Amino acid sequence: MRLLIIFTFITAQFLLSVQASEEMPDLYCGDKNCYEVLGIEREATKSEVGKSYRKLAGKNHPDRFRTPEDKADAEKRFMQIASAYEVLKDDEQREEYNYMLDHPEEMYSNYYRYYRRRFAPKVDIRIVIAVTLSVISGIQYYSAWSNYEDAIKYLAQVPKYRMQATQIAKDEGLLDKQRDKKANRFKSKEEIKEEEEIIIRKVVEDKMDIQGGYAKPKITDILWIQLVFLPWTLCKWVHFYTRWLWKFGICKEEYAEEEKLYVIRKNMNLSQGQFDSLNDEHEDFLAQELWVKENFKEWKQTKDDETRVKMATSGRYKQYRRYMKSHGTDRMTFDDS
Repeated sequence: MRLLIIFTFITAQFLLSVQASEEMPDLYCGDKNCYEVLGIEREATKSEVGKSYRKLAGKNHPDRFRTPEDKADAEKRFMQIASAYEVLKDDEQREEYNYMLDHPEEMYSNYYRYYRRRFAPKVDIRIVIAVTLSVISGIQYYSAWSNYEDAIKYLAQVPKYRMQATQIAKDEGLLDKQRDKKANRFKSKEEIKEEEEIIIRKVVEDKMDIQGGYAKPKITDILWIQLVFLPWTLCKWVHFYTRWLWKFGICKEEYAEEEKLYVIRKNMNLSQGQFDSLNDEHEDFLAQELWVKENFKEWKQTKDDETRVKMATSGRYKQYRRYMKSHGTDRMTFDDS
């Protein structure tokens, strides 16, 4: 019984091989063998391949023929010759082609190798990734600078900050040159105003500590640099949390001030930049022991209650509530009355 099964399997494989060799066309050169198209032996060298191609291409070039029928036949032969040359001049592709000739029974594998090479990207994927990362990093850095410039421009127009910046510029003598009539006798009012604006914006930029998404961008924030330092960042992360687990999870040590502030920041769910902007309140946070979960919940509940009371007594919030009561949440209108 076992011998019968083995014999049946071998017979099926043989018949499949014969059928594949008879039905499967030459993927690379159509209805002919690439070696036959160029009229060379399978052992031909690269120079022989090139020599045969040049000879046949010159002989079968469509421009050598006059009638439309001859031109069409010549063009078909010329394309076949060119295809055969493209296959046989490349060592890797020639090796795949020879494998197909030797193993016609592996029909699906041959199809896979052929179409994988044919539709594979012509450019090295590493170059594509590098260019993509560079473009993303460039857009990221440009966007960060745009946000920062918008923030400076906005703050320079806010009366409160503009008056402070102007006073600082006066105290430091930065506007003396703009107020000197002799020095500015050849300048228009627009030019003098523009120079004053530049000085005020520079003071705002130097004195304002902008945090969050509108902070002054750093080269270390872009994607490329972060990827380069990713292994170091991961090592720092693993070291930090391993140390934290050992000191405060296993050894049950008391938090130092730095660790207390870290836990408070995590309880508040703030980024480092957002938490740093509350630097004046850090002492108050420590005094209330907000690193303790229960104390933080009480503090947050108190803050939420204060916010609700403030909103309830706010004229703008009352107007909003009247609007929602009148119009509902299903539509938005413009009240011109």
